[in-house]
Amino acid sequence: MKTKMINMNPSQLLILVFTIFIIIGTIFLKLPWATTTSISWWDALFTATSAMTVTGLAVVDTETAYTLFGEIVIVSLIQLGGLGIMSFAVLIFMVLGKKIGFRERILVQQSMNQTSLGGVVQLVRNLFFFSLVIEFIAMVLLSLRWVPELGWSKGIYYSFFHSISAFNNAGFALWSDGLSRYVGDPIINIVITLLFIIGGLGFTVLADLKSKNTFRKLSLHSKIMIVGTFSINIVAMLLIFILEYGNPNTLGSLSFVDKWWASYFQAVTTRTAGFNSLDIGSLSDPTIHFMILLMFVGAGSASTGGGIKLTTFIVIVLAVVTYLKGKKEIVVARRTVSETIIFRSLAITMISLTLIFLAIFVLTITEEAAFLPIVFEVVSAFGTVGLSMGLTGTLSVIGKLVIIIVMFAGKLGPLTFAFSLARQEKSKIRYPQEDVLTG
Repeated sequence: MKTKMINMNPSQLLILVFTIFIIIGTIFLKLPWATTTSISWWDALFTATSAMTVTGLAVVDTETAYTLFGEIVIVSLIQLGGLGIMSFAVLIFMVLGKKIGFRERILVQQSMNQTSLGGVVQLVRNLFFFSLVIEFIAMVLLSLRWVPELGWSKGIYYSFFHSISAFNNAGFALWSDGLSRYVGDPIINIVITLLFIIGGLGFTVLADLKSKNTFRKLSLHSKIMIVGTFSINIVAMLLIFILEYGNPNTLGSLSFVDKWWASYFQAVTTRTAGFNSLDIGSLSDPTIHFMILLMFVGAGSASTGGGIKLTTFIVIVLAVVTYLKGKKEIVVARRTVSETIIFRSLAITMISLTLIFLAIFVLTITEEAAFLPIVFEVVSAFGTVGLSMGLTGTLSVIGKLVIIIVMFAGKLGPLTFAFSLARQEKSKIRYPQEDVLTG
């Protein structure tokens, strides 16, 4: 067994470790004292996968189906999945004074989507310190709002649970209607959204911001992520405000100020956070279509979010613009993007679209549901978003299995799965070049 594990490549080992923890989580959630009523093994597996992949889709109501023990299991899986199992392993190694070997560094590099091994251990150390500090501050701020309303013990616990869920972009809430009851609450809106925006930027960007004192000195990746995140959030907020303004089931019944709060919250949560302050099933079709695009794009690389990643999307867009301009190189902020990054972005996008297409195809056969809710559910699972138009609770066994696979692939990344299956070979032979007609 040990020999087989040694022969595994990092992608395969990462998948194995994630699978083991999901199985452990499933067993814990199936224990009699984890639930208020008996749930099936499929429901336990679905919930464990959703928590471990920080998605937030739920086949049973988290508020009523699970006991305090079950909720602690869920939030523990969220923290493990969000910050990364291999990161926890490295932290334990450091606490025990063990040496972090080359293989461990490769695994952390793979799990955190880093391009090099340099500074990986330092990044993990900073990641844990920063994450715990942010989650603690958020818990205190949320307690100021929820302790007076819910009491000391429940208020602090709810603040603890939602700060971890939000920072890790999980989307699990302890209310059946998500955060809809706080649609116009400034404290809840600001604290929760800041948590998943910070978590969605990616730990590489956060570390870069900590070490650099000016925007000009930031890496190209950090610049793209910051500008891209700000731009796409503003555009999304304005579009949702315009599209839903007259919808009586969403923004229509709210005050003018609350309309802006709801538009802002729903715009940024779609980037893999999964919380909702509006009824997703009541949104208009144009808004749903736009949100599907946002969920597909997702958050940043090395973040707690999913999707193809914002930088991947931007590289693809820039590649198209560069081609249309008749140029041969993508230049951003006086830096040239390498062909390797462009090919990687194309591979990620194509593999992701293929996975999503196959999942939608299967669900159109197995589920008695309209096409748009199915597409929304699959893309939400892939982007580890956790938003749903109401399909999750009605999924068949095959439907649950499909969504489980999509959530798993969305969290670990399509390339991780591709590398785990493909046998990479480097050839020194070069063949004559010949054109192929396209377009």
